[in-house]
Amino acid sequence: MLRAKVMGEDKEKTKISTNLKENIRLLDEEIGIEKNFDVLTRELVIGGKNATLLFVDGLTNDQIVTIVLQNLTRLDRNDMRPGSINKLFKDHLGYTEVEEVEYLEDIAAKVLAGPLAILMEGSDKALIMDARVYPIRSPQEPDLERVVRGSRDGFVETLVFNTALIRRRIRDPKLRMEYIQVGTRSKSDVVVCYIENIANPDMVKSIKDKIEYIKIDGIPMAEKSVEELIAPGSFWNPFPKVRYTERPDVAAMHLLEGHVLVLVDTSPSVIIAPATYFHHLQHAEEYRQNPTVGAYLRWVRFIGVAASLFLLPLWFLFANNPELLPPQLSFIGVSKPGEIPLIFQFILAEIAIDMIRLATIHTPAALATSTGIIAALLIGELATRVGLFAQEVVLYTAIAAIGTFLTPTIEMANANRLVRLGLLILTALFRVPGFVIGVAATFVALALNKSFGVPYLWPLLPVNLKALSGILVRTPVSLRNTRPSVLKPIDSDRQVVAAPARKRLSGRKGGGNGK
Repeated sequence: MLRAKVMGEDKEKTKISTNLKENIRLLDEEIGIEKNFDVLTRELVIGGKNATLLFVDGLTNDQIVTIVLQNLTRLDRNDMRPGSINKLFKDHLGYTEVEEVEYLEDIAAKVLAGPLAILMEGSDKALIMDARVYPIRSPQEPDLERVVRGSRDGFVETLVFNTALIRRRIRDPKLRMEYIQVGTRSKSDVVVCYIENIANPDMVKSIKDKIEYIKIDGIPMAEKSVEELIAPGSFWNPFPKVRYTERPDVAAMHLLEGHVLVLVDTSPSVIIAPATYFHHLQHAEEYRQNPTVGAYLRWVRFIGVAASLFLLPLWFLFANNPELLPPQLSFIGVSKPGEIPLIFQFILAEIAIDMIRLATIHTPAALATSTGIIAALLIGELATRVGLFAQEVVLYTAIAAIGTFLTPTIEMANANRLVRLGLLILTALFRVPGFVIGVAATFVALALNKSFGVPYLWPLLPVNLKALSGILVRTPVSLRNTRPSVLKPIDSDRQVVAAPARKRLSGRKGGGNGK
């Protein structure tokens, strides 16, 4: 017996025996070959020796396995001497992804993940052939990150496809994809992705150590479970410590800046760490347009996010305290108050919008439009007619909702919604002091927040004017020649030099990779 440390626990591993039937019996005890209808064995003779294939039905590519087995079953005794399994591995198994294992536990773990195991009589090793296939959807454009122009591919639920989409965009030999298993029972595949000579090695080590330290049965919620387990202090903090993306181009851009990606099998969402508040306010659409247009779009987005936070509390404050308004703005207020206090109108309106949003999510696409129409009639029209809501409440709540939907990431949008409700309640209770205290408390909470050691409000706090200008204005590609200093990248500067057009064209002469 050999003792090995697996997922932070001591576990004894059993070496493969030369007795084939004994190996199958022990594997049956481990993974329930007889009890599971989808765990299959196939007995055959290879080179005059009994062999058994062990695999999970539905996870193995039948066509590949059939072609390989056609070659193996033609072997005779002379082809298999000496060292049957080793000679089979080196001389006769014409497939790329094959490895030798010597422990039964490794066979069980590999087979349950999809690969096929080949065990032979008289051999104390087994072969694992990775000919797995997973049910997969096409890499469609993510619904939450659509752009007018640009690539239409997006991450999917299969890990190896996602890593391929990243490598297609970054062919740097220093790009690293480090594999970790998480979950003592689920054994979920997790990949930490970074560029070795750019990303801060201390940050990479910190993220890897946190993932390897996870001790849990499984992560059924995939990347969200990983985030909650590796981002300290994020349980009750509504502001997201990481950013999610389903776009390979966005993921590649963050890798080039020095960020670290965490990919989890079965999830199309990739974790980008660390992430500041301003990372959640940027969108790929801004970089798919002319820099001037991109800067305009960014400021429209900023205004919408600010409206989603402060419009309702400010209007509520001025509606209840008209003496605070100058004469030119005296029209701000309530023309026809509803039957219930304003604060409860706002709270009910917020709850109603969330109910509509959730109902739309759970409604089939064919009925989603009908749901929106019904909601608009019931809440927007009838509620004001019967006096339940003031017209201004419906108007400003709708504007705030649009600002919420303008927020690029749903996690930040939800956090801003909670802040807005908190400001409304504080303003209703304490009026001007309540609003001021609420804004100050929110700012202090953001200033004290950190994402993997990075200040959450950087480059506003601590101030970095050069980086802040890049946040406020969408800079041209030719001027983005530095990486965020807060990430402490190894390669802190990158020179972007536009070659002359004639030289570029001459360099393309004679062809190129047109894939």
